Amino acid sequence: MSNHTKHTGAILSKLANEGSMNTAAEPNTLSVDRNESHQSAVERDLEEMMAQVVSVLPADDVRFEDALLKENLDEVLLMLVTLHDGANGKELLSTLATYFDVQLSPGIVYPALHDLEDEAFLEMHPMVRTKEYSISNEDHVRATLEATMVQHLAFGLLLSAFLPRLNSL
Repeated sequence: MSNHTKHTGAILSKLANEGSMNTAAEPNTLSVDRNESHQSAVERDLEEMMAQVVSVLPADDVRFEDALLKENLDEVLLMLVTLHDGANGKELLSTLATYFDVQLSPGIVYPALHDLEDEAFLEMHPMVRTKEYSISNEDHVRATLEATMVQHLAFGLLLSAFLPRLNSL
């Protein structure tokens, strides 16, 4: 386990103690049970993850703005390809529309997939009428997602620390 991963675990443990997010789950708990419909397993996983997010935050409803999703599209695509256990662009566009309520054009998503392939995050598998993408290096993906997560958590915690001071200004 890298020092970065240990540090991330400590941050998540602290957040878990302050909220009710389940961070003790094994890393592979999002794998798809082949006895279930593939799509319903992905839907279940996304719903469970969003329920964990909502349970920790002091908000009843969590929605991600389009700009935030576009800015973090690589990370979102890596998460979705993993959840789908391989996916094509059409599946990813559909999942983005359904679960993130964002309508991204193929002209945004497909170049991002190609870039992730060029950067050795994804492998492309040509199919009859489409291309399917799968994770090529899980450790590389995990490190990248953890680094992004730490950046977002740090910024959120900074804002959280500032808000009480706003009232005293």
